[in-house]
Amino acid sequence: MTEKRIGIIGSGSWATAIAKIVTDNGIAINWWVRQASNIDYFKKRHHNPHYLRNAYFDVSQIQFSDHVKEVIATADIIVVAVPSIHIQAAFAGLEASDLKGKKIVSAVKGVLPNLNLLLNQYLAKQFNFPMESYFTLLGPSHAEEVAAEQLSYLTFSGLNIQETIQIAACFKTEYINTVVNNDVLGVQYASIVKNIYALGAGIAHGLEYGDNFLSVYIANAANEMKQLLTAVMKGQGQVCDKVNYSASVYLGDLLVTCYSLHSRNRTFGNMIGKGYSVRAAELEMNMVAEGYNACKCIMAMNQNINAPIPIINSVYKILWEGENPATAFKEIEKILI
Repeated sequence: MTEKRIGIIGSGSWATAIAKIVTDNGIAINWWVRQASNIDYFKKRHHNPHYLRNAYFDVSQIQFSDHVKEVIATADIIVVAVPSIHIQAAFAGLEASDLKGKKIVSAVKGVLPNLNLLLNQYLAKQFNFPMESYFTLLGPSHAEEVAAEQLSYLTFSGLNIQETIQIAACFKTEYINTVVNNDVLGVQYASIVKNIYALGAGIAHGLEYGDNFLSVYIANAANEMKQLLTAVMKGQGQVCDKVNYSASVYLGDLLVTCYSLHSRNRTFGNMIGKGYSVRAAELEMNMVAEGYNACKCIMAMNQNINAPIPIINSVYKILWEGENPATAFKEIEKILI
């Protein structure tokens, strides 16, 4: 693969971890950081002022900019790593010509909440961006562990396996193993709904359910997720029997998001289970829990998919309809096997 310059859109914890992976491979990056003051700090102190402060960078490898258009113009591969709620704002002012000939890699684990669209659907609708140039970077990968160089596995998905392998090679390090597949839609849906299930796991913990119950809950969530992904694939006319839903990008990501103390969705749910309001939990965390908006979006999107999603439905009722968490989980207890 000829040398490519990678652009990174986003400056939160996951974007920072991705920047570390790529620069550790000696690859120069263009990095969009929204606030110019943060760029000045970064150049002076060599680390992000707000996230993963122990991750230090060789800033000679980085071209910073607070203009998305500049970052995209001088990069070949664009990694999008902003919360889904901020994507429209990040891409505001861009035109289809700005993205022509680029490859976009989504590290987004959410749905555009105002549109109920995946990132690839938004790009196609807004910029006529081709699916053949769209890839995903997903899997069980807490930014804190990546920054600490603890071994993690990332799955890259794209329609063209050879191009996907080439992109994945940019991220292969001593502490990152890469996997490739072509299930571009399925991995995105999995990355979205696992956050919803993790919210439920956190609520259960806040309600003082134990590990025994949680294991049953997660096993059922995994089965529900499989049914949803199968329905998505059938709706696209794709064969379903070749996908290994026990792989890391599906089951692995679900498990770590439900169990890990690094999981902001689990933390958010834990607060709800303990009696916090949604607003109070948001203020306490001061971070985006993707599963909150995703829950509402998936309920709307499932009107076309028609998959059985009773667990997601119960979490939705708690978060968006004000149902008492204890009451909702009494209903969940009845459907678990």
